[in-house]
Amino acid sequence: MKKVIQIPGAPAPIGPYSQAILIKDTLYVSGQIPIDPKSSKLVDKTIEASTHQVMKNITALLIEAGMTMNNIVKCSIFLKDLNNFNKVNEIYAEYFRSIPPTRETVQVSKLPMDVDIEISCIAVSE
Repeated sequence: MKKVIQIPGAPAPIGPYSQAILIKDTLYVSGQIPIDPKSSKLVDKTIEASTHQVMKNITALLIEAGMTMNNIVKCSIFLKDLNNFNKVNEIYAEYFRSIPPTRETVQVSKLPMDVDIEISCIAVSE
């Protein structure tokens, strides 16, 4: 049976989807954009600030599912400008100190709410 996982206090998703779904020992996290769940405002002054907010949102969803960043096995990063790749990598690496998950990073022409970054992931409990 699938269970919906949502960041406490976060605004409802901006479309017909769940923030995350837990099925047995696997968590599927929808693409997270840099929305502060407390204020419902975009954190988009810099790509670094946006990346930190996305990773904080992912962390909050993992905690709600009883997991940590160490449980992530796969990430997908979508960037509006691939020139931000190195900056995003610096921030991203801070969240994966030991064995980083598999991932791909692609440039896209547009993202929801015209943000610069979106990240989705899959996590598996150990």
